[in-house]
Amino acid sequence: MGKQVDLLQGTLEILILKAVSLGPLHGYGIARRIEQISKDMLQLNQGTLYPALLRMEQEGWIASKWGASEKNRKARFYSITAAGRKRLAKETEDWRRMSSTIERFLGFDPGSVAEERG
Repeated sequence: MGKQVDLLQGTLEILILKAVSLGPLHGYGIARRIEQISKDMLQLNQGTLYPALLRMEQEGWIASKWGASEKNRKARFYSITAAGRKRLAKETEDWRRMSSTIERFLGFDPGSVAEERG
């Protein structure tokens, strides 16, 4: 298993939106889904997750309702809203554009600039 990585600023929301876009989940389930998809490279703690869920619900990107967990405990289940799907699409596009730009920058060969000037 590889080393866990820290989340980059602004990525928590896109991860949560993607997780709940796959189906309604309670908070613990969202954290586990993110761990599962990332092959345990990303782990969220409650102090990070629940404030983000509250903020995202206030923004209208997710909605919640009470239900029973797998262990028959009362739990709040979160699902993505239409506004959340729109936000996920925008954030995904922005993330892909930024990551390809950074990849291009990291792969840049300084010798190619010297050749262009010469």
